[in-house]
Amino acid sequence: MLIGAVEAGGTKFVCGIGNESGEILERVSFPTEHPVKTLAQVKEYFKNKQVEAIGIGSFGPINIDRSSAHYGYVTTTPKPGWANYPFLPELAKVLDVPFGWDTDVNAAALGEATWGAARGLSSCLYYTIGTGVGVGVYSEGKLVHGLVHPEGGHILTRRHLEDTYSGKCPYHGDCLEGMAAGPAIEDRWKIKASELPTDHKAWEFEAFYIGQAVASAILLLSPQKIILGGGVMHQMHLFPLIREQVKNNLKGYVSAAEVTDNIESYIVPPGLGDNAGLSGSIALGLQAYQNA
Repeated sequence: MLIGAVEAGGTKFVCGIGNESGEILERVSFPTEHPVKTLAQVKEYFKNKQVEAIGIGSFGPINIDRSSAHYGYVTTTPKPGWANYPFLPELAKVLDVPFGWDTDVNAAALGEATWGAARGLSSCLYYTIGTGVGVGVYSEGKLVHGLVHPEGGHILTRRHLEDTYSGKCPYHGDCLEGMAAGPAIEDRWKIKASELPTDHKAWEFEAFYIGQAVASAILLLSPQKIILGGGVMHQMHLFPLIREQVKNNLKGYVSAAEVTDNIESYIVPPGLGDNAGLSGSIALGLQAYQNA
């Protein structure tokens, strides 16, 4: 069985083909540009691939309400050209297959729950910390939706006492994304995150904001695993700093060995590495095929 997958990120699109075991058989990537140009490349890629379904994990916010006339649209994104754009309806015009449709982070959470670090568990959270910050929520064996979908990248944060940066988010200023995403790091320090030394003050700030968000998520959702992915989290020295911040914030209140004794196995990088999003989109496509 061949399943198509689209990992639609704010910086780049990754399209690929996989199978029901989650294996990625091929892939291609290209920059995220104006939607007409970008989706033309998606349509061309899948034109003769003979896939039986396609899963799409998209940057958001997106409309996931199947009863809505705007199901499949990107909604209030600040990305030029994409706000209120009919992403899924445009693809469905030329690709006659079942579609799975969700946020990129929900897709990654599903991928990790199906084949990755949270395999065999009934719940996990997936944070992506890169161009933006997003949170995918997998709970009681399924992805979480509701009024819209989780938007944990835009929660409010307490400010680090030494941090005078105003924040990068065009909607909220100093929300989690506004303080901790890659563009915020670069704007604050005038250098890319990947070029900062490991002992730079930036990482103390980064761990402070991420650790605050993760501790709040543990208290609210009680996930069995927390997975931190995205470009910023390629800086592996961040993990122990974040774990320490989480423990400091919880102060022993959550009486679970995963937090108190084995936090190194509880807050982890993606088991699927940089394939989490694309693998999760395969899983979305597989679900769409099974439900068709």
